[in-house]
Amino acid sequence: MIPLGPASGPARPRWPAAAVMSVLAVAAGGVFGGEDARPAMVLAVMMIIALLFADLAQLWIWQLVVRQEQGRRTAEALAVAEERLRFAADLHDVQGHHLQAIALKGELAQRLIGRDDEQARRHAGEVAELARTALRETREVVQGYRRASLGTEIANAVGVLRAAGIETTVEGDAARVPPPLQPLFGALVREGTTNVLRHSRARRCALVIDVAGDRVCVRVRNDGVPGAGEGGEPGSGLAGLRERFAAVGGRVEAGSAGPEAFELVGRAGVGR
Repeated sequence: MIPLGPASGPARPRWPAAAVMSVLAVAAGGVFGGEDARPAMVLAVMMIIALLFADLAQLWIWQLVVRQEQGRRTAEALAVAEERLRFAADLHDVQGHHLQAIALKGELAQRLIGRDDEQARRHAGEVAELARTALRETREVVQGYRRASLGTEIANAVGVLRAAGIETTVEGDAARVPPPLQPLFGALVREGTTNVLRHSRARRCALVIDVAGDRVCVRVRNDGVPGAGEGGEPGSGLAGLRERFAAVGGRVEAGSAGPEAFELVGRAGVGR
């Protein structure tokens, strides 16, 4: 219950009210004290001190209530902002990955028209299937139910990269990655696949999964990047990925892995 009386009002009106109460207490002691007013005055002073302490205690309780309410509102605002960031990151991952694959398949189908109509029809069918998958996963993201496994993301990445003529190998077992980290490293694989298709002329790509206890390291390495290195400002996908890894105590590194080679590395652990 919020305290009433002088302490329940704003800070400025509270002190005049306390002063008025003090004057009234002194006046009451003088009036009712008779000829010997000293005991009554002492009693009045004690009442004043008690009332002031009671007012300060009410003020302290009131400020605690106000700060608690402000803290609750701040926590709610931070939770909303964090959920919006999570949603934006997941939506970017889904849309960016599938739209890149759709664009690639569409270009392949366009080039094959008139030369190999059967292959062109097959790629067109895959474009339609990718579009349906993107729509379904977008709906799942909106509903908050999407929890992609690393194994599924690797299978999708291998299929897309090989369709683009990129020889792709996988080392390690995705099933050994702890469940809480599966969506995080799935996002890393999606981002790495998108970067390979968009920013390189890769002929080979390797996905390496290394699990040691509760620590996990996943690498996406590709060739076909002349002058490979970090150079320039990181894209929004890589920046968002670093933020997500940092939130669980992990880190993301991206840079040269040899002549004309590039590597995206993510490291994280459970409870770190």
